[in-house]
Amino acid sequence: MGQFKMPSLGADMESGTLTRWLVGPGDQVHRGDVVAVVDTEKSTLEVEVFETGVVDRLLVAEGAEVPVGTPLAVIGAAVGGPVPPAPPAPAPPAPAAAAPAPPAAAPPAPAAAGVAIGPAIPTSTRPALVASPMVRRLAGRLGVDLALVRGSAPGGRITRHDVEAAAGRPPGAPARPFIRSSPRARRLAAERGLDLAAVAGTGPGGAVTVLDVECAGPAAPPPAPAVPAGTGPAVAATQLTGAASQMTGATTRTTGAAPAAGPVEDRQAAMRRAIGALMARSKREVPHYYLSTTADMGPAADWLTRTNLDRPVASRLIMPALLLKAVARAVATVPEMNGSMVDGSFVPAPAVHLGVAISLRGGGLIAPAIHDADRLALGDLMGALRDLVSRARAGRLRSSEMSDPTITVTNLGDLGVESVFGVIYPPQVALVGFGRVAERPWAENGMLGVRPCTTVTLSADHRASDGHRGGLFLTQIAELLRKPEEL
Repeated sequence: MGQFKMPSLGADMESGTLTRWLVGPGDQVHRGDVVAVVDTEKSTLEVEVFETGVVDRLLVAEGAEVPVGTPLAVIGAAVGGPVPPAPPAPAPPAPAAAAPAPPAAAPPAPAAAGVAIGPAIPTSTRPALVASPMVRRLAGRLGVDLALVRGSAPGGRITRHDVEAAAGRPPGAPARPFIRSSPRARRLAAERGLDLAAVAGTGPGGAVTVLDVECAGPAAPPPAPAVPAGTGPAVAATQLTGAASQMTGATTRTTGAAPAAGPVEDRQAAMRRAIGALMARSKREVPHYYLSTTADMGPAADWLTRTNLDRPVASRLIMPALLLKAVARAVATVPEMNGSMVDGSFVPAPAVHLGVAISLRGGGLIAPAIHDADRLALGDLMGALRDLVSRARAGRLRSSEMSDPTITVTNLGDLGVESVFGVIYPPQVALVGFGRVAERPWAENGMLGVRPCTTVTLSADHRASDGHRGGLFLTQIAELLRKPEEL
């Protein structure tokens, strides 16, 4: 048996709130499967399991806040224990393989504080769930608790028709449109008895936020007339997608009874405190040095224009993708920039997991990773970038994307910033910044002209490298950007 523990999703994370289990006792899990949703001070993350087996029991109830490293569940071996009823392998029969019991009492209420280590959630209170990932996703969309659904397929397996019947609509009927919302918003809506379909979303792409649910109020009595409190200031966003370069802060709304922005303000304040504490630690403990250079972006701009003429609109490339690819490739020349400080010693990373600084709606910053960025083709890197930014702003990041960046890139060029000297995100040892691409005087081969240029900056850890190696790194980035066809 192995323990699935609360992972560390960043150097500044000390604890997290387990908001939702996506598996139950008896479920088969594979390495990389998303098994839980965890809420941190910065974001809501989907947490993956790193071993294959069967969930034996859950140790922490939904809603409990637990420190990093706390055991959350026990994962048993795939053979033996409460294996879900599939085609049976030659093994002695076990009572645990029986069909799920009829619906029993509701699961125990989430623990308000503290952590129960051991069988805090007995397996008898939550029958083994035998359902495919597609069926589990459908249940989540329809608000159906699979623990209360009796499976009609052989071996007690829960089917799509079982979930549709439990949701109160005829099997095969068109599914209700998927309502984009954060896990916290869905949980709050369920507690208040609200239908998310009836709540107007103000988040990205019309997603329903916690603030929207709070403003909707109780379902029974009509809410008091809303008193608009104005529109929040536009929040400048670090733009790394091809859709837009800025996004606007969510509109602050209040009801006639009391302001509803308190929880959002608390979340933002907590995020600012966490970021501030980590950056103060970085400046205090990491011996930074800073370098900058100016890169000629003329060849890159011309190449992008020619290349995009032959691409569909949805798959066209943008300049930030070239910048990211150049950084990922330059690491091969100067590997001292890619890795972590562990117990005072530099440990080079075996792969380039490129952290991308992304600003969140309403404020705050996170830097999830694009894995193996140096090995991705430019088109694939562009797709990964779009996907990462959209999921980051919708609160659907995975734990692995937050826990293992090896070098971070920040780009404030779309905001008109000339240059940015960032603070290293521990335990990483380097951060690359890009300013805006603007026309500047450029002398080459004795001729003076005007070229599109950008300022590339490096913040690096003197314990892992020095100014000479940092200079080589910046020069390599600039050279790669002059040969975009080779990226």
